[in-house]
Amino acid sequence: MDLSKVSVVLPSLDPDEKLIAVIDGLLEYGFKDIILVNDGSKPENMHYFETAATHPEVHLLHHEVNKGKGAALKNAFHWFLENRPDSLGVVTVDGDNQHHPEDTKACVEKMAETGRIVLGCRDFSLPHVPARSKFGNNFTCGVFRFFVGMRISDTQTGLRAFPRDVLSTMCAISGDRFEYETNMLLAMKEQGLIHEEVKIRTVYIEENKSSHFRTFRDSWRIYKLILRHFFRYTLSSLVSATVETVLVFLLTSVLPSTLPGFVLTLIPAATGRAVSSLLNFFLNKKLVFGSRCSTGKALLRYYVLVVPMLVVQTLMTHGVFTLFSIDESTPFLRTAIHTAVMVVLFIVSYFIQKRWVFTPNRKKKD
Repeated sequence: MDLSKVSVVLPSLDPDEKLIAVIDGLLEYGFKDIILVNDGSKPENMHYFETAATHPEVHLLHHEVNKGKGAALKNAFHWFLENRPDSLGVVTVDGDNQHHPEDTKACVEKMAETGRIVLGCRDFSLPHVPARSKFGNNFTCGVFRFFVGMRISDTQTGLRAFPRDVLSTMCAISGDRFEYETNMLLAMKEQGLIHEEVKIRTVYIEENKSSHFRTFRDSWRIYKLILRHFFRYTLSSLVSATVETVLVFLLTSVLPSTLPGFVLTLIPAATGRAVSSLLNFFLNKKLVFGSRCSTGKALLRYYVLVVPMLVVQTLMTHGVFTLFSIDESTPFLRTAIHTAVMVVLFIVSYFIQKRWVFTPNRKKKD
């Protein structure tokens, strides 16, 4: 493959001699275009950038102050789109010499072959992986799989290859620091972008001491992004339930008491549920999941889900009382069981809505 058709994006903050080793390795393996971003490094580290810039293959971008890894990546993507009109795409590499150039090349070749985003994924089961890194990645992968519905072997990998046609999308993603790389993955899920994985070497130099990742602050930024849909979903459900309760109360108050009892119950309940369910649908589509799928198709799927859920809720609640021979007239037990069933179905409904109701068609490449 002609590696001159792919640009290496290399963000760097306060580098040491490992940055020069990274650039030398990339050039040795045949890469011809490296976009190096100085993200507001200290004056005493500037000579590493000056040394790197002596290579004609290196184009150096400067941030006067530290803006974050995400900002550095987006700056490089913008520059690439404006200045490399004939290139196939980019591959992002970290400057701590933990990405072997052969693995970088393998990711680029996979991207060129498939036309898809490629993630270079490490093997965290190896014995030399620091315990903190092993636990952190496994936990994050589990959270990603559970709440986002994405199976990713290495959520924090900095070795990623992007075809040219997705870079405008990547530039529009929010986030300026480490959370930006998580936002990339979430955007891939939301927009149906298929990714590939390439297994790469698992390298830790001095247990990754040179990393600028701030364990608590940056972890919070990342998990907040992953869980935000569930928090918004909870708020949407509470708002919808409140609207339904208020409507039922108002309609019950204004309907003539001379109407038959079942009518006095049916009209407020049916009207309240109809309005609240439509409100819940549009809140979930626009604000919770940010779905771009067809409204008609999503609405049909939503009610295909909601109606059976009401039946299941009734059957489960009644089934618990029957199975355990519980007296349904006991207010406390009835309320507790009803609440437990609602919580279970609430969580189940969240995952079905996220993974089916509001999921756009996946964008496939030939």
